Amino acid sequence: MPDDRPAPLSNDEIIELLKVLDESKFDELRLEMSGFKLVLSKGADAAARVAPEGSSRATPAPPAPARVEPAGVHPAEEGLVAVRSPILGIFYRAPRPGAPPFVEVGSEVRADDTVCLIEVMKLFNTVTAGAAGRIARICAENAKMVEYGQVLFLIEPAAGAEHANAAE
Repeated sequence: MPDDRPAPLSNDEIIELLKVLDESKFDELRLEMSGFKLVLSKGADAAARVAPEGSSRATPAPPAPARVEPAGVHPAEEGLVAVRSPILGIFYRAPRPGAPPFVEVGSEVRADDTVCLIEVMKLFNTVTAGAAGRIARICAENAKMVEYGQVLFLIEPAAGAEHANAAE
């Protein structure tokens, strides 16, 4: 059952924590509050992780709450494939400022095509489509924070195409 309590930290506060960690000599930052544990780590394979209070191990963060999904979108019902953010960070549609976006609505993609970048602590992580098909919807705003598991794109799969990102 989803937890309807507000997050103990806002996106701006998490970004500030990421900046503090990035500018420090430390490799990891752990923050624990009532019922909430946040672990931030430096490195290419690092991502924000959360664990319930009292847990001895941090685990990948749960999928983002329903409030980050586009209104009225149910990928499984529409037969669309959801491309989700693999980490918390800043979403970029283009490889650099002023460059054309990787994809637009209607763009045809292969499963291994790059569709966006997610920046975490000045490291840029590529996100691939995960499915062959056509971009049906762009669900995140360029240069804005996205959460782990948040839907970034919806893809209309090509007929008979296999995909790595299963819609939920």
